[in-house]
Amino acid sequence: MKTLKKRLVTSWQLYVLVLPAVIYIALFAYKPMYGILIAFKNFSIRKGVWGSAWVGFDNFKRLFNSYWFPVIMKNTLTLSALSLVLGFPTPIILALLLNEVKSIKFKNAVQTVSYAPHFISTVVMCGMLTLFLSPSTGVINKIIELFGGEAIFFLQEANLFKWVYELSNVWQGVGWSSIIYFAALSSVDKGLLEAAEIDGATRMQRIWHINLPEIVPTIVTMFILKCGQILSIGYEKVYLLQTDANISGSEIISTYVYKVGLEQADFSFSTATGLFNTVVNCVLLITANQLSKKVTDSGLF
Repeated sequence: MKTLKKRLVTSWQLYVLVLPAVIYIALFAYKPMYGILIAFKNFSIRKGVWGSAWVGFDNFKRLFNSYWFPVIMKNTLTLSALSLVLGFPTPIILALLLNEVKSIKFKNAVQTVSYAPHFISTVVMCGMLTLFLSPSTGVINKIIELFGGEAIFFLQEANLFKWVYELSNVWQGVGWSSIIYFAALSSVDKGLLEAAEIDGATRMQRIWHINLPEIVPTIVTMFILKCGQILSIGYEKVYLLQTDANISGSEIISTYVYKVGLEQADFSFSTATGLFNTVVNCVLLITANQLSKKVTDSGLF
């Protein structure tokens, strides 16, 4: 207690500096958490959270027994798996490759071009995809037809939706996501690289044995965070690209929660679905962290 008082007296400026952030998190992150009680109630807006009747796990049973549960789980896991396989390593590869480029002008040009798509809003991005993939006027189908193929209705095919979604995500996010790896590579000892080059190490060997091990802790941290978001795919882009024809391949947990919660005003059921999503993500995050600590001796916590 004395130590705490001493810290408050000697470092009160730092505590004042962090106070707005603490207040913000308390008001907008922790205070609303009492709303998860809705998942265990038959929520009525008129009666409020505390006045609504308890129903126990009925909303969860309804979720697990619903027709859409296996569909949304399969689609969410598929998109997340593609994100891990395609979206996660791509920024690492880009950072490692550009780190070897000697021309500053060329490197800056590539970085600028790869960063730019990140700043395109979701609505504009979906509009661009709709235009590019149009079966009649889309540039992608024009190229396919140029090589003798037939136009493809990309956004009407449920089995193609995951590829449209993830490949566009890679294009939009690869440059921005690579920034953290560029920062990690900047700490590599130049003397070590020069010594390896003098000893006859090839460029690939220097990347594999020096650069890559240097950024492994960063990669592990980002991978753990990615695992904690496996079921948390944002609904905006999926919802905007969704059609009646591709809904069997595009309906995911977040779009399902949005439709049930806001469009159908079934707040209890949508809260139960969201809570299930959060609990699974927490379990995956903790599991990934523990496995990482065992395999690489590096973890997030």
